[in-house]
Amino acid sequence: MQPHRSRYWLNANPLDPEAFREQAEAVCDLYERAGQLAEQGIHVVSVDEKTGIQALERKHPDIPMGPGRVQRREHEYIRHGTLCLTANLEIWCGCIIAPTLGPTRTEVDFAMHVEQTVATDPWAGWVFIADNLNTHQSESLVKYVAEACGIEDDLGEKEKEGVLKSQESRAKFLSDPGHRIRFVYTPKHSSWLNQVEIWFSTLVRKLLRRSSFTSLEDLRRRILEFIDYFNRTMSKPIKWLYSPRPLKEEISSG
Repeated sequence: MQPHRSRYWLNANPLDPEAFREQAEAVCDLYERAGQLAEQGIHVVSVDEKTGIQALERKHPDIPMGPGRVQRREHEYIRHGTLCLTANLEIWCGCIIAPTLGPTRTEVDFAMHVEQTVATDPWAGWVFIADNLNTHQSESLVKYVAEACGIEDDLGEKEKEGVLKSQESRAKFLSDPGHRIRFVYTPKHSSWLNQVEIWFSTLVRKLLRRSSFTSLEDLRRRILEFIDYFNRTMSKPIKWLYSPRPLKEEISSG
């Protein structure tokens, strides 16, 4: 017995390794080809939500670090509520585009976020890399994509028939490669394949962890200011090293 040790267990351990590999390859291939696709007028973006961002105000000011002294912080704070950030990482350049900040993350919120993102370049192609959250495969999203792509087919009815019948049928429609706006989904329990998660960790380290926010509006303003600063001074393509292909295959294909 070693009670001091623990590890995550709900990780990708697919019953069908080949299906996992195919999904992971689709994502990684998009990362590799993002620059070429951008030249063809197709945006490849990694999208996800960071929920429950707290607007915490420290009751007492920090004592700054000094020679031989670490920064000192008071443990008491005031809660001013939370926000949800939905962010898009443009893969080819590493910039954050069209972020959304709001109190909730409903399926309507996500569909409106995608609509807002596409509006930045309304006639371009868009490929969104996302996880399998139900709001990423929702009725609202299907209806938006169908309208934006000029698809006039009968979509059916949720939980009854057609494209809208189930989450699986909606995901199949949303990932159709023939659509100008489409989604590519990471394998289940594999959010680490989604590059925007790396940027979220940067946001936490650089802004959220040590800051004090006097209100929700202050939190919103400073997140948007950080995104602007990040895009101007820090953004660059992520050097993606993971590949789902076996090493022997990589060598032979090279």
